[in-house]
Amino acid sequence: MSKEPLRILVLTSRTGGGHDARADAFESWCHKLYDGEVEVRIERPLEEASAVTHFGVGFYNFIQRYAPLLHNPYWLIVELFGYWQRNKIKFGKAFFERLLSEYQPHLIFSVHDFLNRGYFQAARRVLGDRVRCATYCGEFSGGFGYSKNWVEPTTDLYFSRTKTAQDYAIQQGMAPERCLVRGNLMHPAVYEGIMDEKERRDFIVNDLNLSPSKLTIFLTAGGMGSHNHLEMLRVLKRYSSRVQAILVCGRNEATVTRVREWNRRYPDFQLYVEGYSMRMHHLIQVSHAIVSRGATTCAEALFFGVPIIFNTIGGIMPQERLTFKYFYRAGAAVRIANLDDLNYQLGLWLTHRREYALMQERCKEIGVIEDPTRLMNELIGLAREAANGK
Repeated sequence: MSKEPLRILVLTSRTGGGHDARADAFESWCHKLYDGEVEVRIERPLEEASAVTHFGVGFYNFIQRYAPLLHNPYWLIVELFGYWQRNKIKFGKAFFERLLSEYQPHLIFSVHDFLNRGYFQAARRVLGDRVRCATYCGEFSGGFGYSKNWVEPTTDLYFSRTKTAQDYAIQQGMAPERCLVRGNLMHPAVYEGIMDEKERRDFIVNDLNLSPSKLTIFLTAGGMGSHNHLEMLRVLKRYSSRVQAILVCGRNEATVTRVREWNRRYPDFQLYVEGYSMRMHHLIQVSHAIVSRGATTCAEALFFGVPIIFNTIGGIMPQERLTFKYFYRAGAAVRIANLDDLNYQLGLWLTHRREYALMQERCKEIGVIEDPTRLMNELIGLAREAANGK
């Protein structure tokens, strides 16, 4: 008779792409390390359980794409709502409790700031001591933008990306003995897809049809397709003899079409474009710099030692400030607030290559090659505790 698998419920939401990316990474690691021993179920209660929270997710992505400055008041409203829900789910309670009763998870693993408070209390109320709870916080640092909703003091384990972020979580009420720093929760493909110099050259020439000698700028977008690519391309085109670009447009096919139409008008500018990419780790490795504002892309850039041009055109969200602050203080990123800033940075790197080399060195200095199996073993250990009645 086969042994019953451990059941793990992962809580995430499509507010941006980072939360889902970490949920998918966790599921993939489970398949890789514990195939057959662990069953993973990914759920999005904010989208599925209540019309109120479903609207909130949609509105979040709307202002991320079209009006980032509105995220400041929106973030404050959500913080207050989270405080109101700190002990009990206010919207979608019946959905979540039914899910718990049907699935009977041994571990609830939250990768989203709004899916800790209230949810862990509900889990223990329904399942008693047959469940454990854990949180992975994807913020790089603390301060304004670090949601207090991340910190649920009753969680069994609280994982932070960096020591700086962990220190802030402890200030906000997390017990130090439950806190661990485990770096970036990234997909196994990132670790398995590290290319050597020849592989990088072959990839950029044969797969992307780009030049191996030009400065390659990677323009990224959030998972929902927030971007200002076309405006940036007009700046990059000024340096077409020495600069080329890679673009991903997220789940925004209209943007892919517009960018390709733009490229047909300016065929002398070397450009590779695709929509939602499953090979970001390859595209990052062949780039000299990444224009981004998302924590997930920045984490992969850090892993591969690629400098970041932090895109704050139109304003940034409070939580994005945490990412920028971490990289900027280490000298591993520059900030652009308008297109003139981008023009200046390109000109500086092209005429003073030492400036670029120094930033690349700083990026490599703060990069940590973590062992993702440590995080996985600790989480599976929690699930086993619950399954064994300990």
